[in-house]
Amino acid sequence: MLRAGCAMLLVVVLASGQQLQEQVLTVNVDLVNIYFTVCTKKGRLITNLDRQSFRAFENGAPQTITHFSKVTDAPLTILLLIDTSGSVRDKLKFEQQAAVEFLAATLRRGRDKAAVFTFDHVIEMRQDFTDDPLALASTIKAIAAGGGTRMYDALHSVISNKLAGPEERKVLILITDGDDKSSRRTPDDVVEAAQRNDVSIYSISVNALGFFRTGTEESDGALDRLALETGGMSFFPKKVERLEGDFRRIGDELRSQYTLAYRSTNQKRDGSFRRIQIEANKAYSVRARTGYFAPVQVAAGAAGNR
Repeated sequence: MLRAGCAMLLVVVLASGQQLQEQVLTVNVDLVNIYFTVCTKKGRLITNLDRQSFRAFENGAPQTITHFSKVTDAPLTILLLIDTSGSVRDKLKFEQQAAVEFLAATLRRGRDKAAVFTFDHVIEMRQDFTDDPLALASTIKAIAAGGGTRMYDALHSVISNKLAGPEERKVLILITDGDDKSSRRTPDDVVEAAQRNDVSIYSISVNALGFFRTGTEESDGALDRLALETGGMSFFPKKVERLEGDFRRIGDELRSQYTLAYRSTNQKRDGSFRRIQIEANKAYSVRARTGYFAPVQVAAGAAGNR
């Protein structure tokens, strides 16, 4: 997350016997804030590291970490996006059961909120944000499958419209076979929208579940990329029993992350994309979004004479 802000310093200047003039000086206090996960090479979560364990780089240049914390109880904003196209019809009941159990175990009343959207040839909100797991469960159980697939259109729409708010920890969980033949939006469009809105994508592919594959290796690769570039994770279960475990892993991870912040040494406000890299001192794997878009310079004028 880029915390855009500025401190306004009012300087009053006496103009040799004339009226007072005001000049406004703007001090840049932008912070780049990153949530990230640390694992062993075998995927075990590491939760006991301190600030000295990490280094941050932006476009290869080292940055000074000014804020650091372990994230165990940050309020979560979760959007569950479920593929209801005809190609997943025989897998939908397993998706529903796993999703209901995940929300029941993860959502904390008064702290977290979740919404449910579906997509096939249309994109539909089934339940707006709520902290009521029973309302979410009822909605999910009532979902039926049918129609074509507009996955990238759906992703771009919900990220840009429902996840564009000021909440700090925004997560999109996508359940799909990844078989998109109808969207106008592209994976690049989705990644950019997620980067601009600080949304992490966790994808669960149901491609390999059931008696036949409905997606392709290419679609699996696209799901992997969406997760990798936004700091999330992708899952490709081959057995129905693994769905519950994958959802449980997402819940565990969201309560076992870190966050750090730095003020970029690059003071240009040019709207460019800047790549971020976080390194751990030990041979651990660090997962975070791959970058952010710099703010755009807003012309600042001096206040007029009074």
